[in-house]
Amino acid sequence: MPSSFKISRRGLITGAAVAGSGALLSGCDAFDSVADRSSGLRGFLEGAGNGLSYRIQRALIGNHSMAQEFSESEIRQPMRPNGVTRPDDQTYLGLAANGFADYRLQIAGLVEKPASFSLSELMAMPARTQVTRHDCVEGWSCIARWTGVPLGHVLDQAGVKREARYAVFYCLDTIERGLSGEVKYYESIDLVDARHPQTILAYGMNGQRLPVENGAPLRLRVERQLGYKMAKYVGRIELVDALSPIALGKGGYWEDRGYEWYAGI
Repeated sequence: MPSSFKISRRGLITGAAVAGSGALLSGCDAFDSVADRSSGLRGFLEGAGNGLSYRIQRALIGNHSMAQEFSESEIRQPMRPNGVTRPDDQTYLGLAANGFADYRLQIAGLVEKPASFSLSELMAMPARTQVTRHDCVEGWSCIARWTGVPLGHVLDQAGVKREARYAVFYCLDTIERGLSGEVKYYESIDLVDARHPQTILAYGMNGQRLPVENGAPLRLRVERQLGYKMAKYVGRIELVDALSPIALGKGGYWEDRGYEWYAGI
């Protein structure tokens, strides 16, 4: 098949998901307002497309399929940093100056017993190491060796309530500063991905402690999704039953700016 006709499974699914909603708009000047990000119609159509994409991908790959893992010989370059690479927040700088000895990961929201863990406590929990590929929405990828604690194990320590559906990650890095104040990075996944065996809170990379530019002291690895889902500098995890109250209601910083919430690959 000519290269111009090759598309990814994710592209095919996304295209199919939005095709119906796109047809409603073609040739209809009455819907010009859909270009406005604040448009209620645009929000409805994006939600419908993303929801259908999510359901189709879940049906195709299942809840328990594994992302491809590689051999260490296939690690041929340093892991390329993405997003914020050197947080300048005073709280973060204070933690980093002390080697993150005072860092605490907070677990809150719909849990039986809110919990707090130091980095050393997290490193003492059962660990998983995996060599996986990081795929960025910008088109580049890198293979790296990640070590961390399975997210599901950490959540179990706090006792997830039955009504919880999502894990929301609040980070220590400021990604936006403006007249309305600072915005720190935030992201979310559902509990299907949260409990997937390859979903870990990584504190190590390529046999070393996780570097600052790659998210130290702790970053999310959710290997079946694109890189912007893998929140860095994680400070707090909140279990919720809905994403609509979170910021602009789409479930993540980039999702609130037009990206898909379910970024499966």
